[in-house]
Amino acid sequence: MYFAGIDISKFKHDCVVIDEIGNTILPSWSFNNDREGFSLLRERLRGLGDEVKIGLEATGHYGQNLKLFLEANGFSFMEFNPLLVSRFAGSKTLRNTKTDPIDAHNIARYLLTVEYQPYPPSFYHLDKLKSLTRFRDSLVRQRSRQLVELTNVLDKVFPEFKPFFKGRFSVTALHILANYQSPERIANMNSRSYEPLRKLSRGRFTLSDFVKLKALAKNTVGNTSDFLLHQMSVLLELYSQLDSKVDELERQIEDCIQGIDPPILSIPGVGALSAAVILSEYGDFSKFKNPSKMLSFAGLEPGYFQSGQSESTGHMVKHGSSKLRCALMNCCLPLISNEPVFAEYYAKKRAEGKTHLVAMTHVAKKLLRVIYTLQTKNIPYDPTLIR
Repeated sequence: MYFAGIDISKFKHDCVVIDEIGNTILPSWSFNNDREGFSLLRERLRGLGDEVKIGLEATGHYGQNLKLFLEANGFSFMEFNPLLVSRFAGSKTLRNTKTDPIDAHNIARYLLTVEYQPYPPSFYHLDKLKSLTRFRDSLVRQRSRQLVELTNVLDKVFPEFKPFFKGRFSVTALHILANYQSPERIANMNSRSYEPLRKLSRGRFTLSDFVKLKALAKNTVGNTSDFLLHQMSVLLELYSQLDSKVDELERQIEDCIQGIDPPILSIPGVGALSAAVILSEYGDFSKFKNPSKMLSFAGLEPGYFQSGQSESTGHMVKHGSSKLRCALMNCCLPLISNEPVFAEYYAKKRAEGKTHLVAMTHVAKKLLRVIYTLQTKNIPYDPTLIR
């Protein structure tokens, strides 16, 4: 049996092969991240026979093409959390030396010490979901950044505007800025301008609010220089474009998740977007032996410390995917609002003296245990079966 460790980087990768007792069979070599480099890797690995286990670190999109190539050519491989490999390497030496060949050798040696669990074959819909959900997350962050920039400019142009809307950019507030922009134009809004705002806000923006906003605009201490108004116009346009693209991506995600129709969607309070993130980040649920492994993967387990006669638990370790953790936590509030079983569990934790956030963390853990059962057994949610 041979163990190949591959250190992945952007433009090239490094590989080393060792045997069962740690002797080097193929010294470290570099191959380019292209067809010629991949072909070289294939030929060298095939020259070792069928008994080759391959290990590599999870490095985001840099290793995606390599993994697809290995899969297409019949190789199995195991993916590791880089933190685990780093800690393993640190336990073997006191030297602070790090190179790509050394990293490849450490991956191969770490592969020797763990139970080999090959990466599951790619599933098109899950790959598509992961790409879509992560791209959406990136656009949402960019959209939020535009609102921060807009606030900075608005504080100069019309500083009274955002406090009037309680510090929020509501749909009504954004509509006013997009269509009127300058305090002067807002102050000159007539009665015909009010009706669209009332409909847009579903009656929450009253005529009294309309009059107050006009008075604030008329007496603002803001600076209405042309360059500031132009900046605000550009930011509003960018926000609008990003917002429309986020909506477009969300429709694609919903269509994709509905096509898969996973059991997780049967849980009240778990929406299509949250389900898509959870499914795509976990991938194949069968690679997890139990829910505890899934908790660890999401970083939801508490730290544990024991020394001598003392022992204690700490905060969540927060290793793993932050997107996954966020999706699980975001499911909790609608869950305790829509599902009595989880509402009772939340109330129980609060009665034990847990804070709201800690109690919600416990709800997320319970939700994850339920998801594991539904997905691995392919059954719909049934509250009567939950203990």
